[in-house]
Amino acid sequence: MSTTFLKLLRRLVQKGNLRIALSSGEQAVLGDGSGEPVALRMIDEEAEKAILRDPGLKFGEMYVDGRVVIDEGNIFDVISMMKANGLERAATVSNTVTALLHVAEQQVKSRLPVNRNRHNVAHHYDLDGKLFDLFLDQDWQYSCAYFDPPDISLDEAQTAKKRHIAAKLLLEPGQSVLDVGSGWGGMAMYLAESSGVEVTGITLSEEQLKVSRGRAAKRGLAGRVRFELQDYRTMANQKFDRIVSVGMFEHVGMANYGNFFSKMAELLAPKGVMLLHSIGQAEKPWATNPWIEKYIFPGGYMPALSEVVPAVEKARLMIKDIEILPMHYARTLRAWRDRFTARKEEAIRLYDERFFRMWEFYLAASETAFIYDKLLIFQLQLSREQDAVPYTRNYIGEREAALREFEKTRPPLEPVEF
Repeated sequence: MSTTFLKLLRRLVQKGNLRIALSSGEQAVLGDGSGEPVALRMIDEEAEKAILRDPGLKFGEMYVDGRVVIDEGNIFDVISMMKANGLERAATVSNTVTALLHVAEQQVKSRLPVNRNRHNVAHHYDLDGKLFDLFLDQDWQYSCAYFDPPDISLDEAQTAKKRHIAAKLLLEPGQSVLDVGSGWGGMAMYLAESSGVEVTGITLSEEQLKVSRGRAAKRGLAGRVRFELQDYRTMANQKFDRIVSVGMFEHVGMANYGNFFSKMAELLAPKGVMLLHSIGQAEKPWATNPWIEKYIFPGGYMPALSEVVPAVEKARLMIKDIEILPMHYARTLRAWRDRFTARKEEAIRLYDERFFRMWEFYLAASETAFIYDKLLIFQLQLSREQDAVPYTRNYIGEREAALREFEKTRPPLEPVEF
């Protein structure tokens, strides 16, 4: 089996500098010698068999289990080298069939009439808050930052993201805002403080709800910002002047886009504006990476715009603006990974070494996905009426300038308590 495994690696790694040590004791150097050296060691033959059969799922599992060991470089270097060479080089009849079975399974699961949203959200977001404190910015923004200008810090880039979204929402004092998937409350508090609006944030995470309410109370915003444990699908008899949703749409599921936008249209006031910020893909993906779907974001799916736009049109919402942010999330994930790995010992004390490797793999694999796999961020600005948004985009820069002035006087954010 080691011979077959090495043969596949030789076919895959044409560029780079990979030293591989197989479970049989055989060693080889692969690639053209370019780039930083990477050394990979296989612990047992069963791990090699598993990866040959199902690389999309089993490579991550074997790394997390300690059965794939990296002696030089790190897991980002390994995944990056493989993707830079083109993973299709490693395709065989067997692992192609396995990949298609993963696609079929996800397609079927996405269409089952079972509401697992609460369970799926809890799987990821109800982890110990100390984990997120290891790598997020001060405001705990767990979504793509906006690096404008490019050389700013993660904290500055997350503020720039909130500023950019607030500008597109065209907020006016006294308006009502719905934040769908409100996280730990940072976006809702920024909108309320910067623009004098009243915000209702909804989440399916009990931990996020607790933290959000505590943060709003501590900043004296409890009367203007409220958070609820609420599924958007069951909201009724309410209208909001503005709706914002950041990093939540990836959890809606491909079969539910029509219901999502129909509900947003129902909740949006006649002259209202909605801003949707989501991970997407340049091509129809059919399924999420099986390792990510199993261990990190069960039920998650990152669509192509071609899968989203028909549902928007069917809900009779108008697309007023589309912006693509191609590499901002790669930079965000790099910052998170650097912070997380720098605090490795704290992460291990919090959970264990296996958990550390799982999250290291998740952050590294996600970063490479934005670099090599045509992942992107799209922001859709939606309205129900033609004149709800100005006819040119000049207002975005003008409003961002005003928001920068507000930020100079905004009281500093206090550490998140959990």
